[in-house]
Amino acid sequence: MTGSLLEVIALNVRDAVAAEQGGADRLEVVADMAADGLTPAPETVAAIAAECPLPQMVMLRCDAGFASDADVLERLRRDAKALAQAGAAGFVFGFLDSAGAVDLAATEALIHAVSPLPWTFHRAVDHAADVQASWRAVRLLPNLATVLTAGSPTGVGDGLDVLKGRAVAGDGSIILAGGGLRPSHVPALLDYGIRAFHVGSAVRQSWSEPVEWRMVRQWRALVDRD
Repeated sequence: MTGSLLEVIALNVRDAVAAEQGGADRLEVVADMAADGLTPAPETVAAIAAECPLPQMVMLRCDAGFASDADVLERLRRDAKALAQAGAAGFVFGFLDSAGAVDLAATEALIHAVSPLPWTFHRAVDHAADVQASWRAVRLLPNLATVLTAGSPTGVGDGLDVLKGRAVAGDGSIILAGGGLRPSHVPALLDYGIRAFHVGSAVRQSWSEPVEWRMVRQWRALVDRD
């Protein structure tokens, strides 16, 4: 891997191949971006694995919210097993309870289900009632690879100060900056010591259009400019 990690959202094989061609390090594989990214089919993961060597971090999420219950967890456990067999290198998930706190019981249950594979806590952390408390809870969980965060529910542009604060607090190594990430944000994030970046809509014309490798290449050059 080069100096910074660049993760690209892929919906299918075409996206994955373009991301690789553009210089991405890792994929986040999802379905249904109209719902902010849901669990993809194992067949999608297997098809990508057959054509693209990039590691796939695969979304485990049933709907657009962050809540969980026993039925949801059982479904996601089954999904995780099938997706791991299909070629997933890790997973993306995270839950909040009805009070807006990190649902540790649900999150730990899924960590156990996907073990020993690494996982990313997704942007539920930005929607927590107490962001500081949510970070304290998440950062100590086992096998955590990264935390996908914009620093704000409304995107990186509004969350730069929070991301800076988290980096200063020692969390820079696990921050995966994403959610409305724009090229203009990258120099500041690099200055904060953040070295992992996540892009989706920024490398395609729209969600109905495929990833464009030239746009990925531009991001590759941008995040490597240290």
